[in-house]
Amino acid sequence: MLSMTTISGSLGEPDELENCIERIAGGDKAALGRLYELTGAAVYGFALSILKSRHDAEDVQQDVYLQIWKGARRYEAKGRPRAWIFEITKNLALMRMREQKRTVPTEPEDWQDMWADVPAVDHEDRMMLAALLRLLTEEERQIVVLHAVSGMKHREIAALLKINLSTVLSKYNRALKKLREAAKGETR
Repeated sequence: MLSMTTISGSLGEPDELENCIERIAGGDKAALGRLYELTGAAVYGFALSILKSRHDAEDVQQDVYLQIWKGARRYEAKGRPRAWIFEITKNLALMRMREQKRTVPTEPEDWQDMWADVPAVDHEDRMMLAALLRLLTEEERQIVVLHAVSGMKHREIAALLKINLSTVLSKYNRALKKLREAAKGETR
């Protein structure tokens, strides 16, 4: 059975991410590929949670890695590479949303696709995760994806989403409670 530790464990440690960014700054295309392998699903999931459109989330995901390629030299290693990547993702997603002045509902298969690149997550797990994520509010989904999938700390999420740490913790715990109750109902 799938666990969030299995998912987030596949995202790489901050040192590995910082090493990739450092190599990208030196023009290493393989490092960009590795960074994408480690963070691509979480970047897509976060963009999807904001934009609610598979197509737009895919476009933003691509733009994120272009921005990383262009901006890696300006990155200051402070042990928070995920925060930097997700700040880029948030900014690009919000910019796209403003440009289009619209969102479309997220389709169930979009949430399943978010996990497609994570080897530990099989088809059944993806279906279950998609169903569970639909139970959460938009903000709860963002917090869960950022914490459980991308491995960001609650404090980093609060700064990224510009909400109080206590609100992040409360919403995260509420979301987990919803997910646990729903999972219990599935196993009965």
